[in-house]
Order: sequence, then C-alpha cells, then structure tokens
Amino acid sequence: MAQTVDVRGGGAPPTLEDHPPTQLPLQNRTFTGPAPQTRHPLDNAVWAALTGPHAHLAERVGLAARYPADVYAFAALADPADPAAWADLRRLAGPGATVRMKPVDHVPDGWTLLRRGEGVQLVATEALRTAPAPEAEPLGPADVPEILDLVARTRPGPFLARTVELGAYLGIRHRGRLIALAGERLRPAGWTEISAVCTAPGHRGRGLANRLVRAVAHGVRERGDTPFLHAAAGNTHAVRLYESLGFALRRRSAIVAVRTPGTPGEDRPL
Repeated sequence: MAQTVDVRGGGAPPTLEDHPPTQLPLQNRTFTGPAPQTRHPLDNAVWAALTGPHAHLAERVGLAARYPADVYAFAALADPADPAAWADLRRLAGPGATVRMKPVDHVPDGWTLLRRGEGVQLVATEALRTAPAPEAEPLGPADVPEILDLVARTRPGPFLARTVELGAYLGIRHRGRLIALAGERLRPAGWTEISAVCTAPGHRGRGLANRLVRAVAHGVRERGDTPFLHAAAGNTHAVRLYESLGFALRRRSAIVAVRTPGTPGEDRPL
C-alpha cells in the first residue's frame, strides 16, 4: 500500500532584501493575476523544461525525467495520473530513492509520500519594468564556490555545484566579494524562472536584489521569454515585494518528496 508520512511542510517600494524569509499565514492575502490554464507548460514546468530547452541536461526513462543530482534535485512525470510514468520514475531513480517533484494527491502502492511544501507561482506582467544592471557581472562555474557561500548564508533555496548551468546568473560585488545574486532556473519553452535571489546580510536595504531581478528579467525578455518565479507560500513579505515589481499570482503550487518502492541497492546485480 502507498504510505503518507508528515505531509506538512521555505513612497518608494520596499526592497527584496529588506525581508528575509518568514513563515506567515497566506490566507488573509488576496492576489490578482492570470487564471491557470489547462495543460499550460507552467502547470508541469519541470517536465516542460526537461523535454524542451533543458533536454540536453535531462536524465530520462520514458515518461519520467530528472535533472542531474548536482544540477537541480527535481524530477517530473509526463502525466502523474499515468501508472506507466511512475514505473519509469522508479526505474530512473532506483529503489528506495527520495525524489522531489510537483505535487500529487496520491502515490502508487509501494511508494511513500514523505513531505509537502506549499508555494506560489507568479508571472511577470506588463507592469514589470526591466533594465540592465551596469554594476552586475555574469557568473559562471569559476564563481560557484562564492555562490555556494552566499547561498549558505542567505538560504534563498537550493543551489548545487552545477546549478549555474541552468541559465544566466548575475552577481554584484563589494570590494571583490560577492554580495548579491539572481539568475535563471527552469526554462519551459517561452518561459524562464528567476531564482536564487539573495543579498548578503549587511548589504540589504540598498535595492540590490530588486536591480538584479529586473536585470535578469531584462535578459529573459530580450530573447522572447516571459519571466516567472516561485516563492514559499508562507513568505508573504517576498510575495508582496515581487508583486510590487510587477509579478502577479498565477497559481498556488507545492513541492512534494516521495520515496520509491524497495530498498536502496536491491536492483544491483550480484
């Protein structure tokens, strides 16, 4: 039988870095924005990215795909209602593996639903004013140690050794040290997610993250894509700030962690 374990769950306008993540109730806030559409690529953004612009990064078995473990720890199914897709995911991930993916209400027999985190998905509107940030510099593989250090201190979300390969990342330095960051993550066709937005303590309140978000969004629009992003549902400060920049709620979203059937290593040949 399938199991479920602990599915409870990350004047001038204020700046993004003024408010580190907080867990506040969301139900009293009213959002406006585009209504979700059936079969929209953002409804299954990881799958749309892995079978689209990020196909070169995809590890795939049939109806299941995932990013390499050191790029982005997420997997996706073509259709979570299809048992064949779950069978492919089990073959892809192996027995007894923990997999993070878009929300599902039920998992097949033998699988375990470990936890669930609630979030929101926002998309850019015409109100979003974008512009390059002259003080920002492109970041690449050589900058990863500094990026990981900044991410560890600010906790904007997961960033791994090869996450920088997902898209363009921009950073701002102070006296040679990286103090602010933003970049691109998921890329469904026609869309690009802005992610890893963070500013080092001691440099907040200067609008650095705002400028980086606008700069990353500028590059996204320059190639014809529409920016979007995700935020934790409880982080209402960040959501309000993204709205002040010109993003609007598209849908509520979530992340789940599931465990595949079996014991790790049981499929290995003797």
